[in-house]
Amino acid sequence: MPSCHRTTRLVLLLIALGGGLALAADPGRQLPSISAEPKKVWLAAGGDSGGGLPSAPLPPVEVGRRGDTASGLGAIPKAAEQAALTLRDLEQIALECNPTLVQASMAIQAAQGNYLQAGLYPNPAIGYLADEVGNDGGAGFQGGLVGQEIITGGKLRLARAVASHEVQEARLVWEAQRRRVLNDVRAGYYEVLLAQRMVEVAEQLVRIGEEGVQATEKLFAAQEVSRADVLQAQLEADKARLNLIEARNSLAAAWRRLVAVLGRPDMEPVPLAGQVEKDLPRFEWQEALEALWAQSPELAQARAGVERAQCELARQYAMRVPNLGVAAAVKNDTISHYTVADVELSLPLPLFDRNQGRILRAQADLVAARNEVRRVELVLYNRLAAAFEQYAISRQRVETYTQAILPNAQKSLDLVRLGYREGEFGYLSLLTAQRTYFEASLDYLRSLKEFWLRCVELEGLLLRGGLEPIQRPEPSLD
Repeated sequence: MPSCHRTTRLVLLLIALGGGLALAADPGRQLPSISAEPKKVWLAAGGDSGGGLPSAPLPPVEVGRRGDTASGLGAIPKAAEQAALTLRDLEQIALECNPTLVQASMAIQAAQGNYLQAGLYPNPAIGYLADEVGNDGGAGFQGGLVGQEIITGGKLRLARAVASHEVQEARLVWEAQRRRVLNDVRAGYYEVLLAQRMVEVAEQLVRIGEEGVQATEKLFAAQEVSRADVLQAQLEADKARLNLIEARNSLAAAWRRLVAVLGRPDMEPVPLAGQVEKDLPRFEWQEALEALWAQSPELAQARAGVERAQCELARQYAMRVPNLGVAAAVKNDTISHYTVADVELSLPLPLFDRNQGRILRAQADLVAARNEVRRVELVLYNRLAAAFEQYAISRQRVETYTQAILPNAQKSLDLVRLGYREGEFGYLSLLTAQRTYFEASLDYLRSLKEFWLRCVELEGLLLRGGLEPIQRPEPSLD
């Protein structure tokens, strides 16, 4: 190729791509990090032909310098300045607004009411008494009576013991639900942060794609490239626009899921502040397993169920001891005008019903409760195995991208750019190197998202489902 043609091609490309290439090929520059004071824009839903996104603005994201990259995607207006929310802010909102936490609190209150009721003594009975009415033409005996059931065998104490374990189970249900809500908030927080980053990278791809089309068309007009090169550049630009639309839709969906678990679906989108590439947590299998078995509220609830079943069995044994009935009556003889008194003591004879059925049921419940502890341990072990596998895979992927793939993609882009200046590579090679670098960046962000979701699971004792119905402990008292 003549040197003048090479010079013409280089000048045209540098004019068209100046800012974009400098951003993509700076060897000392990595993906833009999320700062505590991000720049904010409102994402428009332009380009969604199915009408899946409403016309209302989507959550703001952090972006760097923006060119006219929204061609065909709708305008992107600027948002009013708002303070960025931190993870702690979101957790506080969820603790105040998530309805399942109120339900779990009411489950505790209901169990406390059951505990109060279980220890109350039976009410005494009073009545009117008329005896021998009409005898000798008189009114007979007229008077009143009072009666009381005496609870024996420590039944009230044992009933309170059973109810106290129900209160403990309800408190553990609340603690588990609190962790579920917080874990869902943390997962949603990282999803939104990474979605913001993906939008940012996708916008850079769109900008470079559009600038590439402009540069290729100028080169084609100067007869430096073929029509096939122009079509290839347009194809890359179209794919970048489609990726941007998908990234914006993913960001919108992530925000909606987050505000749902917060209990604030009407919450206006605001930017989030935080870091996703620093201080990556590291877990070891044995330590994670021991922490899970020691701290899991699910396992603690199963163990409380065993204690409750033991107390219930003791209560059913105590129910074999009959209660004592005591009554007294005072009567006036309307004929002789004498006042007489009656005293009554009653005791059921346990000849047929010795509470055999309920004792048998309580024994079965105790065996089942003990095996429930083992079942929960195995379920947690199984869930931890799956979560830890995904954590290990995602961590390895993140480390490989940060230590090898992204640096190599950067070096490759630098070499191709240098070779293009020297006339050793064609323009399509340069486009391919740019696309490879940014696609690697997107894959890295996806791996980072999976890594943080798995970390939330491991740190949060595998509890998810912040909007699932509350499983209240069933009262065992009659």
